[in-house]
Amino acid sequence: MKVIALNGSPRKDGNTFLALSLMADTLRKENIETEIIQIGAENIYGCRACNGCSASEHNHCVIPGDILNTVSDTLREADGFILASPTYYAGISGTMKSFLDRLFYSSGRYFKYKVGTSISVVRRAGAVDVIHQLNNYLALAQMVIPPSQYWPVVYGMDRREILGDAEGIQTIQQNARAMAWLLKALDAAKGMVQYPEAVQREWTNFIR
Repeated sequence: MKVIALNGSPRKDGNTFLALSLMADTLRKENIETEIIQIGAENIYGCRACNGCSASEHNHCVIPGDILNTVSDTLREADGFILASPTYYAGISGTMKSFLDRLFYSSGRYFKYKVGTSISVVRRAGAVDVIHQLNNYLALAQMVIPPSQYWPVVYGMDRREILGDAEGIQTIQQNARAMAWLLKALDAAKGMVQYPEAVQREWTNFIR
């Protein structure tokens, strides 16, 4: 089994990467292969609402020149993934937001019933809002979110400062252990427990 962790920080070796590395180490101890992909330092445009992905081959985004489709294909093959972002004005970092909008709009249908979780790094406040925003992508793609003992947030500003947040580190590691357990449970259920019956989607617009 394999998990892909997406680092939404523009700082390649900053606190967000360190937090993901700690989670990756925890997952590897559970024999879950884990890879961290840097997103935050890329030049990524936001979604243009062109709907080109709905008609393109493999439902790839038609905006050229960045890593989105390559990462999308990797995520479609993975068993689960972690979304990670620093806290910018109580929100997701700009590049990560642009990436996730395009990723889930073009590929969300391929993530159904995969395992996904979110973490955020913050100096002081706003990180719970980031977790909620990140989890919205997972929930709308009908992914399964593992629990933890608290919101998966770690505190720190200076490089490696998060290592002083003992509760935060414990929380994200517990989240990683729960993710490993859930991945194994879903894998063990294959062929024994059927997915919920698929139904035709109903669409209701509030303004008619």
